[in-house]
Amino acid sequence: MKQITKNIKENYKLVLGTLIVGLILGWLFFHNNHHQATTQNVTEVHKGHSHAGETTIWTCSMHPQVRSDKPGQCPICGMDLIPLSSLQADETINPNEISMTESAAKLADVQTMTVTRGTPQKTIYLQGKVQVDERNIAELTARYGGRIEKLFINFTGQNVKKGEKLASIYSPELIAAQRELLEAITFKETRPAIYNAAKSKLKLWDLSDEQIKAIEEKGEPQVYFNVLSPISGTVMMRHVALGDYIKEGSPLFRIADLSHLWVVFDAYESDLPWIKDGDEVNFTVQAVPGKTYTGKVNYIDPFINGSTRVAKVRVNVDNKSNALKPEMFVNGTVESEIAASSNDLLIPKTAVLWTGKRSVVYVKVPDRENPTFIYRQIDLGPEAGNFYVVAGGLAEGEEIAVNGVFKIDAAAQLQGATSMMNPDGGDSGAGSMPGMDMGGSKKKSETLSSNNNKIQPDNINPDFKSQLTDVYQAYLKMKDAFVASDPAAVSKDASDVQNAMSKVNMELLKGESHMVWMKQLNVLKEKLSDMIKSNDIEKQRTAFVGFNETFYKTVKTFGLKDVTTYYQFCPMANNDKGAFWFSNSEDIRNPYFGEDMLTCGATEEVLK
Repeated sequence: MKQITKNIKENYKLVLGTLIVGLILGWLFFHNNHHQATTQNVTEVHKGHSHAGETTIWTCSMHPQVRSDKPGQCPICGMDLIPLSSLQADETINPNEISMTESAAKLADVQTMTVTRGTPQKTIYLQGKVQVDERNIAELTARYGGRIEKLFINFTGQNVKKGEKLASIYSPELIAAQRELLEAITFKETRPAIYNAAKSKLKLWDLSDEQIKAIEEKGEPQVYFNVLSPISGTVMMRHVALGDYIKEGSPLFRIADLSHLWVVFDAYESDLPWIKDGDEVNFTVQAVPGKTYTGKVNYIDPFINGSTRVAKVRVNVDNKSNALKPEMFVNGTVESEIAASSNDLLIPKTAVLWTGKRSVVYVKVPDRENPTFIYRQIDLGPEAGNFYVVAGGLAEGEEIAVNGVFKIDAAAQLQGATSMMNPDGGDSGAGSMPGMDMGGSKKKSETLSSNNNKIQPDNINPDFKSQLTDVYQAYLKMKDAFVASDPAAVSKDASDVQNAMSKVNMELLKGESHMVWMKQLNVLKEKLSDMIKSNDIEKQRTAFVGFNETFYKTVKTFGLKDVTTYYQFCPMANNDKGAFWFSNSEDIRNPYFGEDMLTCGATEEVLK
């Protein structure tokens, strides 16, 4: 029995030892495998994951340019920041960019080109008339009184040669002057001055030396004298008839040399930058079909005709064959390079959206995966055929849309981005129809009409109204400075208005009212800044006009607290366009003219 017990104890120790060793080995084996598997899984996860992508950035729905790595409030408007997807979002993306897929761009037939420099060229089409060269017109007038005894020119349009007889005149005055000459001949040696005076008198009456010599040789006065043509040409006008009595200075004939003519074209203001002296002009005349005449511009009228709005452009032309007649109509063309420059930025006309006030293009944004465009307002120079010269707003090498531009602009309007008809961005109205929301607006539109104003002043936070009333009280001092025409006081008081406006807590407004205030605030700040910076009272008043227009919307939208204000109007201010202002009294004290027109105006509306 003792032996059995001893064996059990020895076997028990062996089994227990074996069990302990097995547990230790098992723990080591499974622990290592689990650690390896866990390490492998973590490694595999990290192979496809970046910690940088886990960091969230925050932005403002009203001001997308604001970026923060933690939640908070917008430093501009005070609204709560909202998260973006990740830091992987490109911070350089402009919220007004219009992105299109490749298929959408093809469907819209969007085409682009790179802006380059070139020599602007244009074909100018001109219309004009053939006219007589004013330098080749001779006007014959009577040098002495008398009677037309003979007329050698019988009709207008007759051709004459230089020195040819035109008419014969009997003149008692001329006969008396000849007798004076004949008497003075006897004193020629002793008193030469008398002789020379009598001879000079005849010369002043257009008698030639040969005619005077013939009188001296004949020894008696010549009764009839001939009027000779001073040039070769065509008689344009015959003012006398046979037997007419004439006085000194009476017109006799007008003669023009038509072998050299002028062609005078009408050039509109838009054509003048393209025309310069020396440009070659090709023109045709209906009366001479199949023939093209060529001449060069030798004169451009320095004045614009006030009624026709054209300037005269003149070309000299030879007319030896007399094929051209004065007053004939002509059609001409000028192949011209712009007179001002020969190396300008050129863009096709199809790239430009023009509203009459603004010229707009859509510039392709580089380094985007899909075709992306952004609105750009530019300044245009002269028109150059199918191109425009760019005066400003674009740089060489930029890529712009030249086809499908209207479709890009339509997409911008639907998205509430900056566009041709909506340069300030926001809801253009294109994304909504009565009874339905098309989902095309990024912002709510501001509606200030009394019939459709969703923002009711009664629902505005009273503290906000109190703060806005402080702005109004500061405004009244600024208005009085305008009444006194004191630019220094205007600048100082405008700073006070700006300080009062900075104390307005926009966080007191929520939803649409907050957005409306933000939009108005930007305009008010801009106008105040213009008044503060300027020392010119007229420039300050120009800014004051815009400030009042927006401030009126503000007061109507949000209301003032315990204040009655009078909105007044002067029709003669702002260059006779009219302008408004606020006053705390019904008495008119006009801020736009000072003492000159202090009482000009009337109260248009009373706001309580």
